[in-house]
Amino acid sequence: MHHSVIKPNSWVALKLPSGVTRVIQVTPNTSISLGKYGTFPANLILERPYYLTFEVQDKLPEDSFSRLRVVPPSELYADVFAEEDAECANPAAGPGSNNDAVIATAEGEEFSLVDAESGNVIARSTQEVIDENARQKLTQAEIEELKRDGTNAGKDVIAKLLLSHAALDQKTSFSLSKYKLLKTKKYIRRFQVLPIDVPTFSNWQLEERDASKILDIRAEMMGLVGCWGNVHYGGEDVFLEDPKATTEQGEEALAPLQEDLLAGRWLVVDDTGGLLVAAMAERMGVLYKEDDETDEAAEEEEEETEQKDTERADGQQQETTSDTTSLARHPKRPRDNKSRDSDFAVPFSQTNTITVLHGASQPNLSFLNYWNFDVTAPQHPPHPLLNHLLTLSWLQLLKPELDTSYSTPPLTADPETLSIWKPSRRGNFHRKRRRYARVRHIVDSTRAGNFSGLVCASTMDPISILKHALPLLAGGAPVAIYSPSLEPLATLADCFSVARRTAWNSGHVAEIQGKTAEELEKWEGSEQFPLNPTLLLGTSIQTSRARKWQVLPGRTHPLMTERGGADGFIFTGWRAKPAEGKIAAKGKFKRRKVEETVSTPASA
Repeated sequence: MHHSVIKPNSWVALKLPSGVTRVIQVTPNTSISLGKYGTFPANLILERPYYLTFEVQDKLPEDSFSRLRVVPPSELYADVFAEEDAECANPAAGPGSNNDAVIATAEGEEFSLVDAESGNVIARSTQEVIDENARQKLTQAEIEELKRDGTNAGKDVIAKLLLSHAALDQKTSFSLSKYKLLKTKKYIRRFQVLPIDVPTFSNWQLEERDASKILDIRAEMMGLVGCWGNVHYGGEDVFLEDPKATTEQGEEALAPLQEDLLAGRWLVVDDTGGLLVAAMAERMGVLYKEDDETDEAAEEEEEETEQKDTERADGQQQETTSDTTSLARHPKRPRDNKSRDSDFAVPFSQTNTITVLHGASQPNLSFLNYWNFDVTAPQHPPHPLLNHLLTLSWLQLLKPELDTSYSTPPLTADPETLSIWKPSRRGNFHRKRRRYARVRHIVDSTRAGNFSGLVCASTMDPISILKHALPLLAGGAPVAIYSPSLEPLATLADCFSVARRTAWNSGHVAEIQGKTAEELEKWEGSEQFPLNPTLLLGTSIQTSRARKWQVLPGRTHPLMTERGGADGFIFTGWRAKPAEGKIAAKGKFKRRKVEETVSTPASA
C-alpha cells in the first residue's frame, strides 16, 4: 500500500511534459531542479497527495524561490472538453468530416486521392502540406527572447507561437492538436508526482538509465514471471517463540526449527539489483509501509535496538551514590516494563517470505533503497521486508560447515564478566550472537525445503541453479526463470524432454541403478542427463511484449521509435514428485480382426 501523501525522504517519480521521468528523493529543506522547467523547494510538495499536476510559477519580487500551483483537471483537459462540446453542438463537424479525413503523403508525391463513395479527400499532395518553419513568423532568436522574458509558466510563449503562425487555419484538427502538443511539451513548466512502484521504476531504468543492470526485463515480463511463479500473499505472519536464552547459553538454547510452520515461501535468484525481489514483495504485500506505522513507533524501535547492545548488563552494576548528580548528567526517559527479546530470538516470519540465493558475501539488492529498505543496514528502521526477506549464499546452502558465520559456535559470557566490559565490546558480543541465530535459522529453514515456488532472473546457467534448487521445492510448486536470451532456456528445456524422460524411466540408465528416490532428486548429473528429467512437468518457453500503437482512422500502426534491447524469454514448469519403482502400463487389450479385401483386375 502506498502512502496517500508524499512523505519526507521518500522516492518519487516526476513526470515532465516532454515525457521524461525523473526519480528523486524528496528531502526536506532542499531544492528540486527540473532543468529548463525550473527549480522549487522540496517542502512545497511534502504532505501533498500523489498524482497531482503542479505548475512552476515565476518568482515574485518578494520571493527568492518559485512557487507551485496545482493545475485543476478542467485546465488540463480543456482542449478535450472544448472538442466534445463542439461535436455535441455540431455533429456534422465531428471526426467524420472531410477536414479530419486528410492525411499528408510522403515527400515528392504530387497527387490527390478521393474516396468515390463518400467524396472525402484521403490524401493530399505535399504542395499543400504545411511547412512549420516556413509558416512560423517568429525567428529562433525571438523565441529564445520570449523564453527568457516569458511569464505565466510558459503559456505566453505557446500563445504567441500559435498567433504568429501564418497558416494555422489550414491545418487539420489532428495536425493542429499535434502542433499544440509539441509546443506544450517544449515550453510548459509542469510536472506530475507519481509514487515509485515497480512498473514505473522498471520503465525509468530501461529508458533513461542502464537497462543491462536489470537484464533488460520489462514490466510485462515481470508480470509474467510473477504469474507463472504463482507469487501471492502467503498467509498471516507466524513467529517462533523467544527461547529466553541467557548470555551463558550457547547453541543448545536456539529455538528449534518447526517445519510444519513453514508455508508460503518463495526461493529467488535475483541478478537484477533487487528489482525482481521488489516485484515479488509488491505482489506479496510486504514492499510498502502501511500508513498506520507512525514515526513514534519507529523512534521507539530504534531506541530499543540501541539499548539492547549498551544497557543489557548495566542494571546490576549501577551505583546508587549521587543520584541527583547522575540524573542531571544523564537524564533518562521513563522506561516501560516491556520485556526485550533475547539474542537467540528469531526475527523472521515463518510464512510469506522471500529467500534470496546469491553468490557473493552480500546480495546485490541496491534497488530496494528506492523503497526505503537497505539490506546492509545493521539497525534498520521498521520496514515490512525486515521480517520477510531472508538471504543466504550458495556456500551456506551447499556446504554450511565451511561458512564461519554458521559453523563457529556462539560467544558466551556470564553477567559478571559482561559488566566489566566496555559498552562497545558488549555491543559486539550481542550483535554476533544475534547474527549467529539469524544465519542458523535461515540456512536450516532453507535446507528443509518445501518452498512454494522458484523464481529466477540471473546470468547463471539455469541448469546449475535447478540442480540444487529443485529438491527444495514442494510438490506442484511452479518454476519461472527469466533470461534475456533464448539459448540457455532452450538447453534447459531439452533436459526435460519426453525422449529423456522415457529413457530415464526405461530402467536402462546405468548411473541410476540402485539409487533411492531421495538420491535421484539430488542427482549430480551426467553428460546425457544433466538433470533428473522427471522432476519437472509441463515445461515451456514463452515471450511477450506490449507494444504501443497509434490508432487513428486509416493509419493504425505500431510506433516504430520504441527502444530496442532483448525481448526476454521465460521458462516455466511444475515440480513433480516421481513415483518410486518401475513404471509399466497394464490393461486388457483385444486384437481387432482386419478383413482384407483383395481386388483382382477385370480381364480385358
